[in-house]
Amino acid sequence: MNNLLPPCKKNKKLSTLISQLSTFFITFAGMTDIRKYTEDAVALLEMLISKPSVSRNETLAAEVLEAQMQAWGLNPQRIGNNIVAYGPVESERPTLLLNAHIDTVKPVSTWTRDPFKPTLEGDRLYGLGANDCGGGLVSLLQVFRVLRGLPTQYNLIILASAEEEVSGEGGIRMVLPQLPQIDVAIVGEPTGMQPAIAEKGLMVIDGIARGKSGHAARDEGVNAIYEALDDLVWLRDYQFKKSSRLLGPTKMSVTMLNSGTQHNVVPDECRFVIDVRTNEYYQNEYLFRFLQKHMKKCELTARSFRLSSSHIPIGHPLVMRCLQLGMKPFGSPTLSDQALMPWPSLKLGPGQSSRSHSADEYICISEIEQAIQTYIQLICPQ
Repeated sequence: MNNLLPPCKKNKKLSTLISQLSTFFITFAGMTDIRKYTEDAVALLEMLISKPSVSRNETLAAEVLEAQMQAWGLNPQRIGNNIVAYGPVESERPTLLLNAHIDTVKPVSTWTRDPFKPTLEGDRLYGLGANDCGGGLVSLLQVFRVLRGLPTQYNLIILASAEEEVSGEGGIRMVLPQLPQIDVAIVGEPTGMQPAIAEKGLMVIDGIARGKSGHAARDEGVNAIYEALDDLVWLRDYQFKKSSRLLGPTKMSVTMLNSGTQHNVVPDECRFVIDVRTNEYYQNEYLFRFLQKHMKKCELTARSFRLSSSHIPIGHPLVMRCLQLGMKPFGSPTLSDQALMPWPSLKLGPGQSSRSHSADEYICISEIEQAIQTYIQLICPQ
């Protein structure tokens, strides 16, 4: 994984000339061919849609992607079902990671089309994963093809990650130890090509209230549901004080509840799940201890603390370039692999978050074309 090309030493005048020539190439050759790159992106996306890639079962999609990247001469490296490719390295340049995921959620029951059959209707390409996050993946891949080897202001690495939808062990966490130093990342989640410079974190907590079983017809036993009630009401009503300009308040919701075995037995356990979405003011570990302190009868167990809120400063050069291009930074309520990245990152991709995980998911071909062009303008300013 560390077999990167050695840094290039260039005369400054020569380096400037090459940079000017590369800008000329990108402007007049690359942009002229943007339609061809879009066609390649759409063809690859259609192949990926046709290979079911629900989280932890991405092998077929990974094989398709790896083969296509190999055919394009990108020298992909496979790590589980994650695929990485590297551009040349110059020591004086920062390194930019381009990331999007290949896995999908399971299709919901209300699809009116075959979710695994890519269907093109006008400008729309329908299929599971087309919007989340296939459009971003194939767009970033074309950008990597265009800019790889050209003297842009960044060293480029592209990572197609697995298991993003479940934050699994076989996803980006498997790859992180093998990557070189990364200075900043673009995550190709659907944002309407507006930069999400902050992202809410996630903590899932299991709760349990204990009682004592007994016959429902007699005055015996301790009803675990009633034991949980005060704590459930507190969880419903409590509001955290610190609200974020970009992300709003930290929000918690009880989303699952299970108790009882049959109608005539007083339940001795009441189990529930809390979904907590944090802003940048609250670390997951602190928040968990806070919730534990306020429970009267219930015991809490956090599944993980690792998916914390993330953000990139508004003054970061990449964000400033977004502003120069007329983009409007915002805060995202949804989670991505960004939460696992130990370096600055932003989400920026074609499509709309509202289409994700929904029936008849689609991406517009025009959105992919615009994304390729915008990414190039962002990474290689003229």
